[in-house]
Amino acid sequence: MFDLSLEMLRVVEEAAIASARTMGMGDPNASDHAAVEAMRRCLDTLAISGTIVIGEGERDEAPMLYIGEKVGAGRPNGDRMAVDIAVDPLEGTNLCATGGAGAITVLGASEPGGLLHAPDCYMEKIVVGPAAKGAVELDAPVKQNLKAIARRLQRGVDDLVVVVLARPRHEKLIADIREAGARIRLISDGDLSAGIAAAVAGTGVHAVMGSGGAPEGVLTAAALRCLNGEILGRLVVKDDAQKERMQQMGIADVTRIYSTRELAPGKHQVFAACGVTDGNLLQGVRFTGDGVHTQAIVMNSDPARVRFLDTTHLENKPDVKVRFR
Repeated sequence: MFDLSLEMLRVVEEAAIASARTMGMGDPNASDHAAVEAMRRCLDTLAISGTIVIGEGERDEAPMLYIGEKVGAGRPNGDRMAVDIAVDPLEGTNLCATGGAGAITVLGASEPGGLLHAPDCYMEKIVVGPAAKGAVELDAPVKQNLKAIARRLQRGVDDLVVVVLARPRHEKLIADIREAGARIRLISDGDLSAGIAAAVAGTGVHAVMGSGGAPEGVLTAAALRCLNGEILGRLVVKDDAQKERMQQMGIADVTRIYSTRELAPGKHQVFAACGVTDGNLLQGVRFTGDGVHTQAIVMNSDPARVRFLDTTHLENKPDVKVRFR
């Protein structure tokens, strides 16, 4: 599998710029639609035969790159490299629509079979960085996990910051974290970007706990394969119909706890994300008279490589200036 990282960078940048033009307009579906269409157009220029194995929008009835959709310029004669693709064209549609912090565009790719075909349901998760890898358990008491993380990081539990989605279902989790003495950063959306932040030093995030989207869990796993972090996850079964659907997708044991490598088993993982609005990990898109400025992260698992990229997309006019930032 040749290096697709810079191609994937272009895809998330185009989606970020398109959705950023809708920022603050109060229409989440319009923001999502802009990101989806820009991502699809860009994917269809790549020399790949791609299959969307994780799409977005099904639960929210939003525009989507749907599961099973074929993308890439290699479709007509099948002579291009086969790639499985997971997308979240705009993580944080509400954040973008309201101008809130932390909206990003996201794409993961691997060889066929390299990403778990996760259904569009919820997943219980715990995410930690490289230092705490192997120290936590999904079913362990919250206090025990926090002590284990603190021990690995050589600090007190009261120094830890845990990111949790602000949802009624997390009331007990929030109470348990506070009782243990750790601090909490509640977020309205964006547990994928929070999961990545937990594995990057200097972001001020030490763990992510609680339940969020299963597709986002797989994308987080793809990123953590490159960052040497860890996610443990278990699908949340809502009812018998959802259980049957999971089994039709090949998930025999719906109570199974997945490791990072089980969620993203492929040898070659590529992950790319671009900031739409400013967040802990990435700056958002900036429009100026000379062009559009983006900040992105692009990662590979083999060879292991992480790039942070500041890019200026220049306007096509004679008096454009390139500035050192």
